[in-house]
Amino acid sequence: MKGIADTGFLVAFANARDIHHEWAVAVAEQVTEPLLTCEAVLAETAFHLGSASITLDMIAEKLVCLAFSGNDHLPHLAALAMQFQDRSPDFADLCLIRMSELYPKHSVITVDKSDFSIYRRNKRQVIPFISPPRAT
Repeated sequence: MKGIADTGFLVAFANARDIHHEWAVAVAEQVTEPLLTCEAVLAETAFHLGSASITLDMIAEKLVCLAFSGNDHLPHLAALAMQFQDRSPDFADLCLIRMSELYPKHSVITVDKSDFSIYRRNKRQVIPFISPPRAT
């Protein structure tokens, strides 16, 4: 599976008490190559887990790899911020939208279905994403 990892997925994977933990582990078992991500996602993940070590272990164990530098895409990120200003996207979401444009065969793996069902890449294209099923 080729994917782009969002914060919620990584937090759920690392935290056995997270409501989406079983889903995240099942998704991680399907990963055949490191999931792409960005520094903003890793910073959020470390914050939510309260551990930079766990986050760094995900890189060392090749669950994820850094594949984006926001500095190289600032004008595009600013344009995305304006396009989606009504949703108040955080920096990590903007980076993930841009990564989806750069890696169109990768799905974003996220628990944030509400935003990623609205966000668009290349102005109008739906972003493919994988998220937990609805609770029953």
